[in-house]
Amino acid sequence: MAATAPSTAISGLPRRLVQDGIVDEEAMLQAMEDARKTGATVVAHLVEAEIADSLAVAVAASHEFGVPMFDLESLDLDVDVVKEVDQKLLSKHRVLPLMLRGKRLFLAVSDPTNLQAIDEIKFQSGHRIDPVVVEQDKLQEYVTKALEAVDTSMDDLADEDFDLEGLEVTGGEQELDDEDSDAVDDAPVVRFVNKVILDAVKKGCSDVHFEPYEKTYRVRTRLDGILHNVASPPQMLAAKVCARLKVMARLDIAERRVPQDGRIKMKLSKTRAIDFRVNTCPTLFGEKIVLRILDPSSAKLGIEALGYEEDQRQLYLDAIARPHGMILVTGPTGSGKTVSLYTGLNILNTEERNISTAEDPVEINLPGINQVNVNPKIGLTFASVLKAFLRQDPDIIMVGEIRDLETAEIGIKAAQTGHLVLSTLHTNDAPTTLTRLVDMGVKPYAIATSVRLIIAQRLARKLCDNCKEILDIPEEALLAEGYTKQEMDEGLRIYGPVGCKSCQDGYKGRAGIFQVMEVSEATQRIIMSGGNATDIADQAEKEGFWNLRRSALQKVKDGITSLDEVNRVTTE
Repeated sequence: MAATAPSTAISGLPRRLVQDGIVDEEAMLQAMEDARKTGATVVAHLVEAEIADSLAVAVAASHEFGVPMFDLESLDLDVDVVKEVDQKLLSKHRVLPLMLRGKRLFLAVSDPTNLQAIDEIKFQSGHRIDPVVVEQDKLQEYVTKALEAVDTSMDDLADEDFDLEGLEVTGGEQELDDEDSDAVDDAPVVRFVNKVILDAVKKGCSDVHFEPYEKTYRVRTRLDGILHNVASPPQMLAAKVCARLKVMARLDIAERRVPQDGRIKMKLSKTRAIDFRVNTCPTLFGEKIVLRILDPSSAKLGIEALGYEEDQRQLYLDAIARPHGMILVTGPTGSGKTVSLYTGLNILNTEERNISTAEDPVEINLPGINQVNVNPKIGLTFASVLKAFLRQDPDIIMVGEIRDLETAEIGIKAAQTGHLVLSTLHTNDAPTTLTRLVDMGVKPYAIATSVRLIIAQRLARKLCDNCKEILDIPEEALLAEGYTKQEMDEGLRIYGPVGCKSCQDGYKGRAGIFQVMEVSEATQRIIMSGGNATDIADQAEKEGFWNLRRSALQKVKDGITSLDEVNRVTTE
């Protein structure tokens, strides 16, 4: 039996959707009426109200009007092409310029019968418009991304929440004076830099990279440990952006041959200010500048939020409750060592205790703690600051990093004479931390009698709770990763990333992976008898202390992160 022809009130793409059975006639008439009331297109209303599937609508439109179809997920967004069309028209019609070939502009649309949009863009841009059909839901997402990319690329840098030019900026301890401010009196550059920094703060990024190359200039931000491109301003602006950042950080603008370190404090409101650590490095085509965003609130998360297993957390709490001894936190740069130390200091920070820290530089400002920025240029080294601390009636001392024998010996002596000492080292895991101290020249008996606890750590991206899915992984592969047959018999479930609007590639936030090793009497004997890191690791395993890999696998087992992610940050 032939299908009944749709009502003459339905024409164009809606008619084809009814004929193909994608939407029934009654629902289409109602959708057309609702779309007229809201000012939306019929296709947008059908997809947003979940009346029709976005892909089915796109396929029908492509067949009906002979217009090619395109998958936006394969698009490498070109901001210069997007700029060919006025942002107001893009926002109004929710269409997206894809590519420019001579005077032909290929335009992504969900409804090729939207002649008003095509005509207005043709008139404004001066190009011939070739429509390309895409899925409505993807189009909405990519139009938003494109508008954000254009917004960050030097034009129309208005910000709803902040006055981009009127932000109060200080470098170090001094406010910028008029003479320095005039050094880069270029409003678009000032607004661009402020916009990039503010966007990074809002997204929760940890670092911002400004990178000059021969023909391009790139700005990237590190979110959850992964770098992402956020802007590509013209290469000719590299020197101006660099000068602006150096003025903000109170650095020498004229000095371009050697690295410089500085600090920026940006006051966003009466109650909120953000600190940045700034480093410049001369490269082949100009100075690369990296900003580390310092978040004081990270030290106040509480030890429960860091990701310790229950027994690991108790070991840490027991160690900081002792009146003396040394606690060492180890791991690569950016693994969260400072946050771990400051979480412990925050617990210890009471009226009865005198706490002093020596850091390079101080990253987290914590009231109630005496913090010192070391400055080797003037002789204010870790060792000299530690000597001063010991004459200041200390209870607890924190050393930002043990880099040399003198600092290590003073710290260990302090731990042996009734003080609690916390510090960091750069090693791969807890057992190698002890042998590293021996390699530096510290006497084994001094290490054995002073070091109480070692924490090795990494940061892994957390799976998004909204979109993570269970993976089907063969038993052989799981055994190769390090799981046991017993764990699989108990119903091991492994999750993987998917990706949704509320996350980044299936991940959102980060969790710590820890190896917490107490230095037992048996371990002390291994140290004093000249044992190596393997001997210490074997003893730690006998005593039930998990290594980093075992801790990471537990995080996967708990559905917190993925196998791919733990393989990225840990090894077998």
